[in-house]
Amino acid sequence: MSMHVKVAFAMLVVSLCAMAAQPGVREGLIMFIGAQKKIFETGKADGVLSLRSLQRGENLYAVGPVKGLDGEITVFNSRPYITKVRGASYTLDHSWDYDAIFLVWTHQQKWRDLAIPQTITGYLDLQKFVKAQAAALGIDSSKPFPFLLSGAPVEIKWHINVDRSEGKPITQELFAKSKASHVTRGEQLDVIGFYSEHRSGVFISPYTPAIQPGSGQTNALHMHLVSRQSEAAGHIDDITLGSGMVLRLPVIP
Repeated sequence: MSMHVKVAFAMLVVSLCAMAAQPGVREGLIMFIGAQKKIFETGKADGVLSLRSLQRGENLYAVGPVKGLDGEITVFNSRPYITKVRGASYTLDHSWDYDAIFLVWTHQQKWRDLAIPQTITGYLDLQKFVKAQAAALGIDSSKPFPFLLSGAPVEIKWHINVDRSEGKPITQELFAKSKASHVTRGEQLDVIGFYSEHRSGVFISPYTPAIQPGSGQTNALHMHLVSRQSEAAGHIDDITLGSGMVLRLPVIP
């Protein structure tokens, strides 16, 4: 075996070992670690994963909250967007020096673009459309899968976590209060989303402002936005889609 072949083989082994050692649970087309419900079980918002452990991954897309309820984590195509509330505004950081309370992520290189009809306007419309289009492409919606959106929504209501617990154990009420809300209108942006019907309380919130309590509807989406025009990045609470928007779904082998 030549020296070049030995070096290439050694690099491959190191790469495969690193992938095998990657923390988290694999399910469907995604990975995840931690759970939102753990916050309420313990009253704490401790970190369970350092973003540094994912830094070398290519085609990485991820969403989750920063430990201590101190911000939002969004990774779009291996570039982190970390927003944190500071004073009356917020900051945007592109470093990997953050820990997540919980995180859901995927490594996805190939996507299929699908035009979103103008009849799809709201959050629940989008949720149903994503599921239907995934099924049409042979994606098993009984297991979690990622999706992307691109375009200029009419409006997005979104938030950044900010700790307002005052040192008290975190309850669902305190968690709901620990958010700085924002509205973005007409901006060109990208959305990274994860669909799951069976991970409520893990990386899917059972509650979202887009769905009225008692409506009988269940949330199956966790979405973050990244604006192309401003520093807006964070967790989507509600969305009104605009014309010409595109849904991108994974191309499965």
